Amino acid sequence: MTTDCKVTELFCIIDEFCKHFDAENAGNLLEDNSGVKRRRRAASLSDSEIMTILLYFHFGTFRNFKHYYLFFIKGTMKSYFPKAVSYNRFVELESRVFFQLMFFLNLGAFGRCTGITFVDSTMIPVCHNLRRYANKVFKGIATDGKGTMGWCHGFKL
Repeated sequence: MTTDCKVTELFCIIDEFCKHFDAENAGNLLEDNSGVKRRRRAASLSDSEIMTILLYFHFGTFRNFKHYYLFFIKGTMKSYFPKAVSYNRFVELESRVFFQLMFFLNLGAFGRCTGITFVDSTMIPVCHNLRRYANKVFKGIATDGKGTMGWCHGFKL
């Protein structure tokens, strides 16, 4: 899968970002003047830990997030996340870090475009391969092409 130091490195990067993000946001948030008491209980997982778990999922080969969380995070990585909450509670906590995660991905995680881009093309079939010579609608425009699913008469996007 990945090395153990990768988790630590990812957590440190995300934790530094969260500290700067919280410091910037502290002065810009609106005050709640509704008079309604709100519960301000801290979660057992920090925002940095939640974001690390969410991002580390994409380094692995797990098919779904539930198995990743239950068997990898709560099993193998228990020493890195000793206060890991149940899966249902974690799903509830994900929404807490949505904006931080989006800012982190936009500011620090996306790479710069170097001018070379690889795009997987998709075939749009016009008709069945056996009837390609009888097709009059896209005659001269549609071509034969080979995609990942085999040969096709149509357009390639």
